[in-house]
Amino acid sequence: MKILQPDGWTAPRGYSNGIAAAGTVVSIAGQIGWNARCEFDSDDFAAQARQALANIVAVLAEAGGRAEHLVRLTWYVVDKREYVAAYPAIGAAYRELIGRHFPAMTAVQVVALIEDRARVEIEATAVVPDQA
Repeated sequence: MKILQPDGWTAPRGYSNGIAAAGTVVSIAGQIGWNARCEFDSDDFAAQARQALANIVAVLAEAGGRAEHLVRLTWYVVDKREYVAAYPAIGAAYRELIGRHFPAMTAVQVVALIEDRARVEIEATAVVPDQA
């Protein structure tokens, strides 16, 4: 995996501008903050973001992948102010589940998500290296 950072660009904080990787591509559907039984344990934004990230890690593990194989995350949030206010708690959950690995990321505010209680949805792409 190679981080793509053009010369002269200011390094981004908390994500990469691009990543090049070779291996098995794993596409993970948008994950929301509910548990394995499709039940919400919390309406708190940070708690839902943590659960969505945990769900991504669990799905990725089914392909033999780990968090460091993530190459892209797209965050859909229903309230950007709520998202920004939760940065410290999201950061702590991210470090716990993903570590200090920062794939390419995009975050967008949307009008709503399909599940009414969902505050955030995160979709992911990973590249699991081929075994030699």
